[in-house]
Amino acid sequence: MLTYTMDVEERSRWIIATPSAEEAAQPFFCSEVGDFYARSQFSTARSDKNSFIVFYTLGGAGVVRQGGQEVTLHKGQALLMDCRSPQSYGTAPGRNHWYHLWAHVDGGGVSMAAAQLGLPRLAAVDVPLSRVQPHFDVLFDLLGKESIANRARTGAAVHALLAELVVSSLEPQGPSSADPVHMVCDYVSHHYAEDLSLESLSQLAAVSPSYLIRLFKRQMGTTPHDYLLRYRISRAKELLAETSLTGAAIAREVGFNSESNFSYRFSRMVGQSPRAYRQGTPELVLEEQAR
Repeated sequence: MLTYTMDVEERSRWIIATPSAEEAAQPFFCSEVGDFYARSQFSTARSDKNSFIVFYTLGGAGVVRQGGQEVTLHKGQALLMDCRSPQSYGTAPGRNHWYHLWAHVDGGGVSMAAAQLGLPRLAAVDVPLSRVQPHFDVLFDLLGKESIANRARTGAAVHALLAELVVSSLEPQGPSSADPVHMVCDYVSHHYAEDLSLESLSQLAAVSPSYLIRLFKRQMGTTPHDYLLRYRISRAKELLAETSLTGAAIAREVGFNSESNFSYRFSRMVGQSPRAYRQGTPELVLEEQAR
């Protein structure tokens, strides 16, 4: 049984795929992914669903209930829940929005991660957006696009996403400073509005620029420059959604040297201008791919 109130902004996305038998036999796979810009009345309640769900709060707050437990997820917090028993979730009471990423995932590896996180006990985990966004990006880009390579990439993204939750739950003080990639990601999350260059980030991590690029490609699937741009664009999305700041002010807030450069980069990465993004897309994007 499923009941819900789909009180979400029009720019929200929801992508559904039907895993093949081969994919469902893998240790990590994803069947649905979304980013919901939920308003105050958003809610979902179901008796069961044959998967786990992982949430990550971008802004506002949400509340998750299951088995007599109730957990509030604030900005920067994630949670994994087994949907095979009754549950409900939605925008937290008294809050006007819950902007969040979510994905239905499953597989033997997911069950192992769930055990490491202490399920069925529900617990919020503090995780920097920089450590989950790249993996959600892979799911948004590739889910439902059937190929052996894409299946491997989405499975790896689920694995990496859950690994970040497990590591963060075990190391609440954050990642070791000995890891150059995590060091740079954490630095970017606090200094993204500053004039950052590959050279300055390399000096911070105490490695050469070429080695830092290789590490980023290996661990994050992207370059430091592209990671910084994506992080700035993600922050700009929040400001466009949650404030009335002008485009020029937002450009300065997130580290672009001009509004025109900001608009160009935003349009290239998002597929629409900052103005169009703020106004919202024509309708909720709901894609169903049968494999």
